[in-house]
Amino acid sequence: MRVLVVWCPDWSVVAAAAQAGLGRSEPAAVVSGNLVEVCNAAARASGVRRGMRRRDAQSRCPGLALLPANDERDARAFEAVLSAVEELRPGVASLRPGLLAVRAPGGWFGTEANAAATICETLVEGGVPDVRLGVADDLFTAEQAARSVDTQAWEVVPAGGSARFLAPLPIDVVAAEGAEGRDAVSLLRRLGLRTLGDLAALPGDAIEARLGRYGASVWRRARGEDPALFAARSAPPELEEQVVFEPPLDSAEAVTFSVRTTTERFVAGLAARQLVATGVRIEVESEGVVVSARTWLHPRFFAPRDLVDRVHWQLQSAEMGGSLRARKESGGISAPVELVRFVPDAVEPAAAHGEALWGGGSDDRVERGVARVQAMVGFDAVRRPVRQGGRSPAARHATVTWGEKAVDLRPVDRPWPGSVPGPAPVRVFAEPPLAEVVGDDGRVVAVCERGLVSAEPRRFRLARPDGTGALLPWQPVSAWAGPWPCDESWWSGGAGLTSRFQVVGADGRAWLLVCRETGWSVEAGYD
Repeated sequence: MRVLVVWCPDWSVVAAAAQAGLGRSEPAAVVSGNLVEVCNAAARASGVRRGMRRRDAQSRCPGLALLPANDERDARAFEAVLSAVEELRPGVASLRPGLLAVRAPGGWFGTEANAAATICETLVEGGVPDVRLGVADDLFTAEQAARSVDTQAWEVVPAGGSARFLAPLPIDVVAAEGAEGRDAVSLLRRLGLRTLGDLAALPGDAIEARLGRYGASVWRRARGEDPALFAARSAPPELEEQVVFEPPLDSAEAVTFSVRTTTERFVAGLAARQLVATGVRIEVESEGVVVSARTWLHPRFFAPRDLVDRVHWQLQSAEMGGSLRARKESGGISAPVELVRFVPDAVEPAAAHGEALWGGGSDDRVERGVARVQAMVGFDAVRRPVRQGGRSPAARHATVTWGEKAVDLRPVDRPWPGSVPGPAPVRVFAEPPLAEVVGDDGRVVAVCERGLVSAEPRRFRLARPDGTGALLPWQPVSAWAGPWPCDESWWSGGAGLTSRFQVVGADGRAWLLVCRETGWSVEAGYD
């Protein structure tokens, strides 16, 4: 079996830069644990290297863009490369993001060089300019062949020529396999071996006796006898469903009614594979063109009735009302609907969403009732509260449309320095009313930039709840705690220094007061 390897160098940087909107020519590096994990050619030209500390890398390249490491992001971005190669030759195996292997498809394309050229051209046209390919008898030799060529080039090692090709390569190529590889290289260098040919010339039993099983596997690779195999992934099943209307329908109600059978078939197809959809993309076509497309998320999983509701809401959001012949100036659909397609965007095992022994999850009657309310007032008009990370009680609160999964929220498990400890307040004011806090001398209590209080709070008064801005009578402070200073977004001209105090009045009611440069206000109440 001949093997073809496709290598996309610095893939982590490519995926991170694309997500951040950076150009390919800008110097960039992926950083993990304060060390450079991967850098691109522009960064290497300025002296940046893998394993370099963040500060050293920035000193060598002041314009270096530092990007976070994210294995899931890299894998998602590499999925497009896998799919492009899979269309030309099924049986693709992803070795890691940026590196894939497949059985060399020489017979279909005439020669292996033609196959490599076709794959290279396809990937370059698909937006992957830096791609390199290698073909050989085994996986290790094919990877080294891909690493030995320039951008948009390929190397075909003749059958039986792996040992001859590998012989002049430095022994350092083994170090790319991690700590075990680096230790093996260090030992081989101390033994006087500099190339893979030097290692291949030694007897195998002596290598195994000195270096163990791992050393024996390296010795076989150096001889072009790599026994490593790769597991080709199976082609993903066709899970999408669509319904074609002949003649086309120009009524939103007619379209919604006509997709019911298709939604049932879509959900049943997923259930047959023990899957459920938590994200579905609904596409509406008119005159052969997709005129409306939206990805819907569900906090649990989609049932047929949920998909029917989403179709109805999607048609309504296009400003179609009772007819799909919307006005062109409104940006809606200007022709009757010919096709509706359901594409699973995110699927999960059905077992992960099964109910517990005594039941669980929200009541289906509640969901159906809320869905009817959404049909009357609009999908985005009904929202539910969710918790997110933040320093203030108001920042920890967010709302999500009912029926949608909560995304892009600040993580709760972060330290959030400057936040007020529990218990959480009962009421959080959308518009904090004014307040005044004074010390023994009658002067307003203030907090300096170092977080020091000018005087102990002795009296305070709050604004009247009638919204007039008038203040209630003074009352003494029976207990107080704080301050918890916080200076958020100071680099972008934020609110400045904010200090929070927990204050208990003589009536036993507790308040969360905020001191800013502009004065005092009431952020929340504990009653």
